[in-house]
Amino acid sequence: MTLESMMACCLSEEAKESKRINAEIDKQLRRDKRDARRELKLLLLGTGESGKSTFIKQMRIIHGTGYTDEDKRGFTKLVYQNIFTSMQSMIRASETLKIQYKYEQNKSNALLVREVDVEKVCSFEQPYISAIKMLWTDPGIQEAYDRRLYFWDTHTIGGICCHASLSLSLSFLSLFLPISSYLSDLDRIAEPNFLPTQQDVLRVRIPTTGIIEYPFDLQSIIFRMVDVGGQRSERRKWIHCFENVTSIMFLVALSEYDQVLVESDNENRMEESKALFRTIITYPWFQNSSVILFLNKKDLLEEKITYSHLVDYFPEFDGPQRDAQAGREFILKMFVDLNPDSDKIIYSHFTCATDTENIRFVFAAVKDTILQLNLKEYNLV
Repeated sequence: MTLESMMACCLSEEAKESKRINAEIDKQLRRDKRDARRELKLLLLGTGESGKSTFIKQMRIIHGTGYTDEDKRGFTKLVYQNIFTSMQSMIRASETLKIQYKYEQNKSNALLVREVDVEKVCSFEQPYISAIKMLWTDPGIQEAYDRRLYFWDTHTIGGICCHASLSLSLSFLSLFLPISSYLSDLDRIAEPNFLPTQQDVLRVRIPTTGIIEYPFDLQSIIFRMVDVGGQRSERRKWIHCFENVTSIMFLVALSEYDQVLVESDNENRMEESKALFRTIITYPWFQNSSVILFLNKKDLLEEKITYSHLVDYFPEFDGPQRDAQAGREFILKMFVDLNPDSDKIIYSHFTCATDTENIRFVFAAVKDTILQLNLKEYNLV
């Protein structure tokens, strides 16, 4: 055999091997493409404290494995920390509003609680249990809570600011909601073997930093829900999440119409939410993505609108005062009117993210909408 024929033989074998490898690669690419078509990417967006993280927790409860006892134990310290953070905020509010304690002992109780470094809290023991319990039953603290419309505590930027002329309200999702939900059941939480309930897990406040993905399987389709931090400093991290987004799920806190931003105490939170929503729905990357608008915290709106009038913050509102339904319909219209594309439908739902049955019902409708919109594109028929 000549050298030339030997080389030709070797080249032939190499060519065959190369062809086989290329065929395997093509086969894998087709498989990956087919699998990708059976995965729907849902991008969860909204400003800080709109309820995105709670929504993710609900998906885990409704469509995932839920929370085992071991998982719940991981939230124990956070529940304790939320209680201390909230009570410290109430104490500062009482001082700022110059509200006196009815019970003399609560002066020393307040001092005791104020000196706690919340980040180091990992247990809930005496004398703090008794101190917080007594403080919560004091008419002075209760008055401060009832007057929460007239102040806010931006814990992350320090201190309390009072504005008699602005009548700005507290952002009480992260600071005051634990007071009403946890302290009403303080005896249970103070038990030595306290195990957080599912509702405790849903209500605990943990600011989202970074990006959280939660995949779950429905009808042989993978729904990959992506939650990103809502604060302005977190938004620069969103960009790499923008590829291949099936649906934008945008959360608005209905109760934030009279609140200010954590990052900027002279900007209305709902105006910031509107600005972000306008940017998202007009962003070129999302032109082929469906948009689902969740108007969240309808329960808090129903409470707040009885004493904080929508017209004071949005003068164009001409509906009846203290009417939650009129208020939420007005807010919905404000957001829908931001859509410049008359052919693009904004699918909307009113929600309470801490209500599992409400979210179960709403997401069933959302799932059907998403699947119907993507039947052909994702080979689901």
